[in-house]
Amino acid sequence: MSIMIKTALICAGLGAAGVLALQAEPKPAQIKVQTPDKVTYAEHVAPILNKHCVSCHRPGDVAPFSLVGFDAAKKQHSMVASSTEAKRMPPWKAVEGYGEFKGENRLSPTEIAILKKWSLQNAARGDAKKEPPTPEFPKSEWSHGKPDRVIELPKPFELEAEGPDVYRNFVFDLGNTEDVYVKAMDVRPGNKQVVHHVIAYLDESGRSVELEKNSPDDQPGYSTSGGGVGIVPSGALGGWAPGVMVQETEPGVAFRIKPGTKVVVQVHYHKSGKPEKDQTKLALYYAKEKIERTREIFWAANPMFRIPAGAKAHPVSWTIPIPADVTVYTVMPHMHLLGKSMKAHIVTPQGSKVPLVWVDSWDFNWQLVYTLKSPLEVKRGSKLVIDAVYDNSKDNFNNPNNPPRAVTWGEQTTDEMALLVLGYSADSGGKMRRRG
Repeated sequence: MSIMIKTALICAGLGAAGVLALQAEPKPAQIKVQTPDKVTYAEHVAPILNKHCVSCHRPGDVAPFSLVGFDAAKKQHSMVASSTEAKRMPPWKAVEGYGEFKGENRLSPTEIAILKKWSLQNAARGDAKKEPPTPEFPKSEWSHGKPDRVIELPKPFELEAEGPDVYRNFVFDLGNTEDVYVKAMDVRPGNKQVVHHVIAYLDESGRSVELEKNSPDDQPGYSTSGGGVGIVPSGALGGWAPGVMVQETEPGVAFRIKPGTKVVVQVHYHKSGKPEKDQTKLALYYAKEKIERTREIFWAANPMFRIPAGAKAHPVSWTIPIPADVTVYTVMPHMHLLGKSMKAHIVTPQGSKVPLVWVDSWDFNWQLVYTLKSPLEVKRGSKLVIDAVYDNSKDNFNNPNNPPRAVTWGEQTTDEMALLVLGYSADSGGKMRRRG
């Protein structure tokens, strides 16, 4: 199910938050891009890389190469130009103008043009005295300060050299005898070469313990295919992927972990071509203030679809009524390898349309959780409308079936999913029930 729980919606302010003007769907802007005649690293490129790239592309962090300093950037100038022009980097998939999110990390058309021109002009340095200083990053292990609790694998997980990706689920019990309220979560991959992303689920049923106990191998945790955890989670704490920064929940809001609840930490591994070991850590930060609202997770799923073989743009749409007054904080679209786009919006009881999120170029490798710039109050009687499109043609480079075959809902990566994950809190005692 590959669910990351850390994302963003739009500031639309219904009810007590006020009503903002309805956002129209963004249209391609006719922007005339102007760049300097001579582009240099010192004056033009370094500021862009420092702002958008070096938080991951620096020594010891998750990216495969560094972009800190002229020498490192020059070695990768062609890669930088091509990946940014294709909008593969930075890994931000939400369409600009359809919702406003915290931590938006996208390049402007001018910045993309500058990087391309710099590469075409053989990546000149310019006046080194004009180079801006490299941003400073926390030198401690945890960027958010000392955690209240650290979860760590009891022993390294051993990963084979080659083969398909691995979704490994590690089960932890905090041993708490009272409710614990979590404000934030941070992750430190034990092996940055193979850890693709990490998600922390909650399991009140305890079924994850049995799955781990019955795992056929002698390693920590248990494996699943397609990103699922083998259970219906009772909630989630959040997720991590390269570039995701730690964010606290809003004042008075936190995730609740009841006594006996298991924390299931799922790590998605990419194999590197040689045997690897990983011992990833997860840090929890507890609430210090009085908690008035519990953060919940809502899986808005539509399992009733069939994508015909050869269909190049097959639509799958579904509508879910909102049964209670809720406040929405995060949103995360989820599909598999046939996904092409997903758009979601709220229709208010008065009939107004409030955009949530739109990913128009789906990438299975970058499933980000988007956190709203401002929480969105949604009134009972509203509707959540989701429109997805799938490409099951032979022209889809990511299609796992050759020739294409009809595909339906399933846990395997070669199956498909139609799912939107919302992070919310209930405002009047009601609760959104899992759909699908």
